[in-house]
Amino acid sequence: MMKRTSAALLGASLMLTTVVPVIHAEEQTTPLAPSISEWAIETLNEGEKYGIYSTDWYFDGFLQEIPVDKVNELLALTEKKVASLGLAENKQYKPVSVKNDNTRGDIVNRLYNIVARYDLPVGTDTIQFMKEQNILQGSPNGLQLEKKATTQQAVLLAVRFIQSTYALAEQGSKGVAWVVEDEDTLIYLLGSIHLGTPDLYPFDKKLVTAFDESDALLVEANILDTEALEYYSEKAMYTDGSTLKDAVAPETYAKLEQVAKLYGLPMDQLTVQKPWMLSSALSMLAMDDSFGMTPQEMAMHGIDIYFLLNAQLQQKPVIELEGTRAQVDMFEGLSPEAQEQSLVAVLDSIIHPSEENQSEVLQEWFTSWKQGNVEEFAKSFQAMEGTSSEFNEMLFGLRDEQMAKKIMNVLEEKEGKYFVVVGSGHFLIDKNIRYHLEKNGYKVKPFYQ
Repeated sequence: MMKRTSAALLGASLMLTTVVPVIHAEEQTTPLAPSISEWAIETLNEGEKYGIYSTDWYFDGFLQEIPVDKVNELLALTEKKVASLGLAENKQYKPVSVKNDNTRGDIVNRLYNIVARYDLPVGTDTIQFMKEQNILQGSPNGLQLEKKATTQQAVLLAVRFIQSTYALAEQGSKGVAWVVEDEDTLIYLLGSIHLGTPDLYPFDKKLVTAFDESDALLVEANILDTEALEYYSEKAMYTDGSTLKDAVAPETYAKLEQVAKLYGLPMDQLTVQKPWMLSSALSMLAMDDSFGMTPQEMAMHGIDIYFLLNAQLQQKPVIELEGTRAQVDMFEGLSPEAQEQSLVAVLDSIIHPSEENQSEVLQEWFTSWKQGNVEEFAKSFQAMEGTSSEFNEMLFGLRDEQMAKKIMNVLEEKEGKYFVVVGSGHFLIDKNIRYHLEKNGYKVKPFYQ
């Protein structure tokens, strides 16, 4: 079904939001309650994506004084993230003195030394710069620069610092984005990848501002909808007493046993899952640690989950263009032959990996997405598109036409600004969403111009 990799569900990571709940459905555990301040949640949600601290910190004295090892780790990773920008150096750089005493003021000085070595307009007054950039924020008790910083305070300073530095450098992931509008409605169109890494963050300031100013978020499916995820779990499992062994050929079942042994997975848990769910789960599992992350972590760094969480935090309405139920029903509607074909393709890709594996292709997409390079992204994605098949027909065609119609309904019936996030493939394939919008008289323009 795909020329460059036989892992059939990799393409679905650009087309179907249901790749994400697949991963979450694998493990159901009762989460611990984090020790964080409610007012800090939105900034922390942003910071989680940067890869500068572990979310395990939330459960380990997060509101207490930060230990030396944690502050050193936090600042070292912050420095690394800023260095990755490749900025020109400031030849007049002279570091401000630091005490390494973990006070708020000293952490601010250490952060300033990270950015002052580059050719950016940061001035010479540390505190003034940090206040102007809204990195250093006071309280009714003032800036409290001599007070020992808590882990939360140190993390917040680092997150705001990275946001500020990327904005000053006019850098940040651009994404593949467009704009369509009529007399009273403006709609931003952003192509997503449902999996991601910290290197994708933060986003370009213009992109984030467009989202912040929008009246609602439109997505393929709201994967934060717990009722919809319950429906997913019910449909993804056999409930009539049958198992996968009854649904696939002995050769396919033998391949699954081989993969289960390879990953140390219990067959009794795998055989209660339907082929379409196994295809998706195993396709993601095959990338385990490819980017130094688990599939679960990569799912939480996906583009749409980022905007969904921010919409929830900003109490921004979320409008579904399809819905998790509809996507599940599409998988369910595949013939048994098509479901088994996709499962075999994934199993074969694990047992006999190709020279150019999933992670290499995904890295191409990440790079193009960061650069906002639509042409290269489309070229890479279209190279994977194989011959016509039931699976490909499910992913493409009618879905794009139907989503385009819903976007046009918003243009015709609503006023204001709206932000659309759907799998990038829906904007890149032949006769995609943009095609249908333009076919109906709308002009789709590049977001960056």
